[in-house]
Amino acid sequence: MTIIRKAAVIGSGVMGSGIAAHLANVGIPVLLLDIVPSQLLTQETAAGLTLDHPKVRNRFADQAIDKLKKTNPAPLYSEDFAARITAGNLEDDVSKLAGVDWIIEVIVENLQAKQQLISRIEKVWKQGTIVSSNTSGISINAMVESASDEFKRHFLGTHFFNPPRYMKLVEVIPNEATDPAIVAFMKDFCAKKLGKGVVQAKDTPNFIGNRIGTYGLLVTLREMIAGGYSVEEVDAVTGPAMGRPKSATFRTLDLVGLDTFVHVANNVFDLVTDPEEKDMFRSPELLKLMVEKGWIGEKRGQGFYKKVTSDAGKEIQSLNIATMEYGVSRKISSASLEAAKQAKGTVGKLKALLGAKDRYSDLAWNILKPVLLYSAEKLDEIADSIVEIDHALKWGFNWDLGPFETWDAIGLKRSVERMESEGSTVPAWVKAWIDSGHDSFYENRGGQHFYYLKNEFKGIETRPELISLQSLKQQNKVIRWNSGASLIDIGDGVACLEFHSPNNAIGADILTMIQQSADEVRSNYRGLVVANEGKNFCVGANVMLLLMEAQDGEWDEVDGIIRLFQNSMMKLKSLDKPVVAAPHKMTLGGGVEACMPADQTIFSAETYYGLVEAGVGLIPAGGGCKELALRASQAVRDPEVDLQPWINAIFETVAMAKVSTSGHDTKRLGYMRAQDRVVVNPDHRIYEAKQAVLRLEASGYTPQVQEKIRVVGENGKAVMQIAAYTMRQGGYISEHDQLIANKLAHVLAGGNVPAGTMVTEQYMLDLEREAFLSLCGEIKTQQRMQYMLSKGKALRN
Repeated sequence: MTIIRKAAVIGSGVMGSGIAAHLANVGIPVLLLDIVPSQLLTQETAAGLTLDHPKVRNRFADQAIDKLKKTNPAPLYSEDFAARITAGNLEDDVSKLAGVDWIIEVIVENLQAKQQLISRIEKVWKQGTIVSSNTSGISINAMVESASDEFKRHFLGTHFFNPPRYMKLVEVIPNEATDPAIVAFMKDFCAKKLGKGVVQAKDTPNFIGNRIGTYGLLVTLREMIAGGYSVEEVDAVTGPAMGRPKSATFRTLDLVGLDTFVHVANNVFDLVTDPEEKDMFRSPELLKLMVEKGWIGEKRGQGFYKKVTSDAGKEIQSLNIATMEYGVSRKISSASLEAAKQAKGTVGKLKALLGAKDRYSDLAWNILKPVLLYSAEKLDEIADSIVEIDHALKWGFNWDLGPFETWDAIGLKRSVERMESEGSTVPAWVKAWIDSGHDSFYENRGGQHFYYLKNEFKGIETRPELISLQSLKQQNKVIRWNSGASLIDIGDGVACLEFHSPNNAIGADILTMIQQSADEVRSNYRGLVVANEGKNFCVGANVMLLLMEAQDGEWDEVDGIIRLFQNSMMKLKSLDKPVVAAPHKMTLGGGVEACMPADQTIFSAETYYGLVEAGVGLIPAGGGCKELALRASQAVRDPEVDLQPWINAIFETVAMAKVSTSGHDTKRLGYMRAQDRVVVNPDHRIYEAKQAVLRLEASGYTPQVQEKIRVVGENGKAVMQIAAYTMRQGGYISEHDQLIANKLAHVLAGGNVPAGTMVTEQYMLDLEREAFLSLCGEIKTQQRMQYMLSKGKALRN
């Protein structure tokens, strides 16, 4: 049975160290190897070191590990995980490769160099060890053409996208002799252990993602030049309006690096033989000129965009490709772009953009059409199914829809008719599929999904760990519904409370559904999962509603909203059935408070979790302060042990609006309890939360009971307020920050009572509500709320 207990990564550059970091993230010890330096650094000479010293010989790997702790965005879930990576070099430590279960080659993209390294690996290789290459497009078969048959059976490509922690896609590419069992194992391992979205690609130039994605970027460049579009115009069209990332085309190229992109494009150019296809992968003269000038993107400070700092402040300038000069970026607007902006969902945006018939609508169509046709032309060559291609573009390039999903979205028959009317050649298999009576590549039959495969519909394989709330709703599994939330039957007697308000902000509709869900589960279900499939779990409470009521002086309304929030959380907490929360991505303010009543929290690895109310001039009042004070009291039950350090840490976290950088990082901030855990694959978190509910129920679930909270009282409050005063005197916080901190200190301390006083949860909730209401009346708090709503970031007034 294949098990990966330890791995080795060869090559400690950005990609190699990033892969090593992600293996460390999931608990796998990693040996990180690189070449031995040929020269001493000045500081090494000054320290009396020689080229034979281990610190010198392991320098490249050591430096890479050290850099992992400082890189932003962080490659590691927790800086502590760097201890799982051991530095070494390819001369002294190559024999250690015999002691690992997986060896990943991540060196320079050069076939000869890779072949030479693989030859060295095979000499110390232990039979059964899996060996893979992280190449972005070099032939997997060519790398091992001189290797033994047994080695070939254990060799394949595992192409991670950069950065490895954050990018979902991994392409698994077998060679002609790879053992199918090893291919199956690696696909399963990368999905379950590493949390990746896995596609199996064929051994063709640039595989799937970079083959189609690079083609699409080159098409866009050519359309820009041919149509006389500006950099800003192209990015305005090829971003969210088309269901693509905000970085669109040219910000993405700047991030990737124009030199890197040219290298990837040249790989296809060098290897394909069809003259027309070869010409499409020829890098435009514009790109070549920019690379020659060193204008290759963010790593050199300028590419298609340049950040300029002057006396007036910072500004982003864009390149005028006609003059090759930079100027202030301008905002682009048009009827088609506005229509796309107003439309709901990616399908709606695409239809609105393409249907407007203006200059930007034409650009979108002229970019989209060749990508759809090319994807169809290359289907059998690069992949076994349309699903692999769609997933590769969604997971590797962050498109909302893959090419074939996009084709369905804009209307397969209608778009093919337009393509042919414009003189384009549509692949025969697409026309045959339409002629046989089909008008889509995908079909949904009552929540069951099918896709085109070899001239028939094939059911998409479902795995138990992939619970789709969207599919369950299509199968009429909704128990209760309102405009903000739904209660859904996810099977085995477990219900799921799903938020679906705008940005999943918590308002009266969600709070009402929480109360109704508690009643429903109490009567008819074994337990409850709190989770959703939104972009973010929850950005907090409905600030707009609070601001409007505060500005109108409707204090009874504000008080009622907070009481409803607090009562809903307490009802969830007192439910006599197990409750498990499964947050993901941004989980802020009220979103955190919605998780706190749960018996267990299953964090997605990418969970950015924190009580951030101070950023809008408030304090947590949905039970967040009370729950943290309760947890501190539970952790320090001995009345002789000083509680103050625990409360001080909570005070700092909440007052500074600290947010975790990962699910694991919630532990550092004091949000993770002993029973909580992290799941790496975000697609599995609802399943894992459901299993946690069933385990709690099967073990004889005992409901949570309200208990008294030991507080630090008036003296403890003074300690925290002195800390806030010191920060204010040092110029680190504003006067209003100090006011908020003082209110927070009052609540966390339990008010003006003696240290050690035992208070009720309701008493703490009353303190929260009173402080919240008083802050709502502050003009500067209202300014902060307004600024957050209009600018999307905190105002420090």
